[in-house]
Amino acid sequence: MARVATIRTTGGPEVIQWDDVDLPAPGKGEVWMRNTAVGLNYIDTYHRSGVYPVTLPSGLGSEAVGVVMAVGEGVTGFAPGDRVGTFGPTRGAYATEHNVPAGELFHLPDTLDDRTAAAILLKGCTAEFLIERCARVEAGQTVLVHAAAGGVGHILVGWLKTIGATVIASVGSEAKAERTRKAGADHVILHRSEDIAARVREITGGKGVPVVLDGVGGATWTASLDSAAKRGLIVSYGNAGGVVDGVNLGVLAAKGSLFVTRPTLFDYAEHRQAMVDRVFAMLEQGAFKPEIGQTFALEDAADAHRALEAGETFGSSVLLA
Repeated sequence: MARVATIRTTGGPEVIQWDDVDLPAPGKGEVWMRNTAVGLNYIDTYHRSGVYPVTLPSGLGSEAVGVVMAVGEGVTGFAPGDRVGTFGPTRGAYATEHNVPAGELFHLPDTLDDRTAAAILLKGCTAEFLIERCARVEAGQTVLVHAAAGGVGHILVGWLKTIGATVIASVGSEAKAERTRKAGADHVILHRSEDIAARVREITGGKGVPVVLDGVGGATWTASLDSAAKRGLIVSYGNAGGVVDGVNLGVLAAKGSLFVTRPTLFDYAEHRQAMVDRVFAMLEQGAFKPEIGQTFALEDAADAHRALEAGETFGSSVLLA
């Protein structure tokens, strides 16, 4: 029997229920995976709360690390005993075991332990596609990173520094500022006490930045608009501070012919083993250090959601099966 988290209605963390499920044999093209560590990501709270609608009842979580137990018909490249990872998009990772489409799996190197892998797979691949595939940041550019002390932000800062960019980081506390400086940020803005855009203009001599990586959303949208340089790009990839809606094209023109994109990882992840290998290579290069700020027991996922939404976590959070 597998222990599986299920939501039957959307709402707060209390809607997460745990069931004993007789897991069926993997179907055609599927792999039966026993999970050892599960990554906690903000998108999980969006699915649970209804910000991103899902068909109910639904599983939760998309990022997991574990071991192949069996493979279904037609599966090649994976065998029982292989260490594997997945970051979705299929949900259901909040479980001791689950069946996963083989196309969503990839192999893990023996040098990477399960906790670290679960902490960096989705976040690392998000950083990879944001920097290298979406924004295509080049050495010498200056980039504003919101929520720079978070799981993705921490990796973004180190990655950007490694490729030769200048990083302006926005964070919420002095403690987070110190961690962000250690990650490589050139300039740190405390958004609760400083005007983000004014500081960005001051740092850049009035020009603004050519790229903004905004994982916050509504709460930082105006600051992102006011921080971008002429013909700058705002990459809005998260809603932790509310949804951005009603984007006014006239405002984009008035702010300097700005570009805006709202990308999703899976539109850039056609070759995910190559993407993951790039993340592993940057990790080995020292571009970023895995920062597991806290761990929770798998069945304490509701508590993990509460901590995440309250801003009480730093770095990555991992659920241990």
